[in-house]
Amino acid sequence: MRITIADRKLWMFLLLGMGGQVAAQQRPDTMSSKSLDEVIVQENRLAGPLKAANRNITIISRKQIDAMAVTSINEVLAFVPGLDVRQRGPGGIQADIGIDGGTFDQTLVLLNGIKITDPQTGHNIMNLPISLADVDHIEVLRGAAARVYGINALNGAINIITRQAKETGAVVNANVGSSFKKDENNKLYNGYGIGATGSLVSGSSAQSLSLSANSGNGYRYNTAYDNYRAFYQGSFQPSAAHQVQTLAGFVKNSYGANGFYAAPGDKESEENVKTFLAAVSDKIQVRKGWEMTPRVSYRFTEDEYLYVKQNKAGANLHDNNIVDVELNNRFETGIGSFGAGAEARYEAINSNNLGIHERTNLGIYGEFKSKTDKRFNFTLGGYLNYNSAYGWQFFPGADVGYNITSDLKLYANVGTAQRLPTYTDLFYKSKAIMGNALLGAEKATYMEAGLRKYSGKFSYSGSVFYRQISDFIDYVKDSLPQPWQPQNFQRADTKGFTLQTGYATTFASGVFNSFAANAGYNYLSPSFKGDDNNQKISRYVIESLRHQVTANVRAALLHHFMVSASARYNMRINYKDYTVVDARIAYQQKRYQLYVDANNLLDVTYVEAGAVPMPGRWLTLGGSVKF
Repeated sequence: MRITIADRKLWMFLLLGMGGQVAAQQRPDTMSSKSLDEVIVQENRLAGPLKAANRNITIISRKQIDAMAVTSINEVLAFVPGLDVRQRGPGGIQADIGIDGGTFDQTLVLLNGIKITDPQTGHNIMNLPISLADVDHIEVLRGAAARVYGINALNGAINIITRQAKETGAVVNANVGSSFKKDENNKLYNGYGIGATGSLVSGSSAQSLSLSANSGNGYRYNTAYDNYRAFYQGSFQPSAAHQVQTLAGFVKNSYGANGFYAAPGDKESEENVKTFLAAVSDKIQVRKGWEMTPRVSYRFTEDEYLYVKQNKAGANLHDNNIVDVELNNRFETGIGSFGAGAEARYEAINSNNLGIHERTNLGIYGEFKSKTDKRFNFTLGGYLNYNSAYGWQFFPGADVGYNITSDLKLYANVGTAQRLPTYTDLFYKSKAIMGNALLGAEKATYMEAGLRKYSGKFSYSGSVFYRQISDFIDYVKDSLPQPWQPQNFQRADTKGFTLQTGYATTFASGVFNSFAANAGYNYLSPSFKGDDNNQKISRYVIESLRHQVTANVRAALLHHFMVSASARYNMRINYKDYTVVDARIAYQQKRYQLYVDANNLLDVTYVEAGAVPMPGRWLTLGGSVKF
């Protein structure tokens, strides 16, 4: 077997990184006393402790986030093995997120369980009204998940859970950073962020309001950005049987889009995305053993893209309206838990490029989770879906788990899912992309088996999976001068495995108070099978990940200092590999924190999406004050 330079770099990375830490998947908070039994996975109907789950679920805790050299949710997700976060710039301005080699349109994102669907394009899914300071923890579920979340969770789901107000008070945070390189006007490339959160807790109600702004002149020509967010959430308990949750948020995201979609001709392009989100739900204790949760949500997005911002040439304006109504039920019985319910979603778009369209989706779902005992538990269920454009489909799923010991678990699951084509897939028209109105929906079958060890200072996990997607939507063309066009090919198969390991400990005295380290490795082997796929140029075959390694080391010193370093290695099919290293030093007191971040310490030149080179070395100084 021939060993390449990239292979040698990969194995050196593995040997250095895997010697380390408690896997984030198994130890959601390696520096707190919270145990896995207390971590509740926020599924829509049958929420339960992570330790009882028979799926590949990763939890990123608030304490882990605070120890990372990151300023956006996108940057946090980039360190989760199996997630392919393809950013087009700093500060979370725009990113596509795939899971286990899938496309960004195949990933479902949720905010407190609310589905953030976008019929126009998956490019806008992460245009969220929350900042990183609003996040309590993030749940990442890998694998086809229609049984749990409905359609569009083809390769998995990312559920972002926000912080709930616990006491009245306020927090202010700010940061400023620069690459110390200069732009064409001889000004330093720089960026800043500022935010504030106020909370009011009184009796049976808790409310909070967060405001934040991020701005910068970019890191190369036409990459300046302005991002403004406002987010409100409230919890009210009018009686013992009712718990009402509300939220509303707005985000305005404007940025230079040099090289984002149509390089090199889009050097002067600009994009402006506005999103409004609102939701209200009521958790009703109907009677003992029966919990009902109705929920209504609304999302509006306005996406304006200018191919040449100076004269507004090539303008695209898309307005999207999505209304979602859900009714979830949970029934506790002597043999286990039953979940059942229904949802209806209306999606409409008004676009000068895509046209005026609407579609309706109806879903009915049910599942049963056996009562967990010391050894064995299982879940089975299904999702029956009707879409006004694609008709009826049924998506079953099941999982099973066996505890070999109290700490060591063997699990397996099988799931199915569907992804509807976006309106961009169907109708977009430009010199670079030509839509295909005849596209059908993608369908996936997913199988996984894994082993994991939970407790103790040393933890580990490993899993293997196989996914088959029929009618896979790939953007292809016959020759380079032609535009990309989406087509349904016969099948896309992916095999892969994941390894994670970690170590965490605390010290009673001395300089070190605690130490934790973790590492993960993800391998993918995709294959695409279609009638004429071998004769076509494929976008997603070229872009798929092959190897991915993540590693993190962090230590608490002298009761007030935190030092951490993180690294990620990516090797794509038909693209050069790269390693990015970040570090943070933080000083923590009861009411304030100061930190210094160094991102891309090695000043590596690399591309994650399109023709967009990511920033080189970047230093950030930040802090927060609690009142």
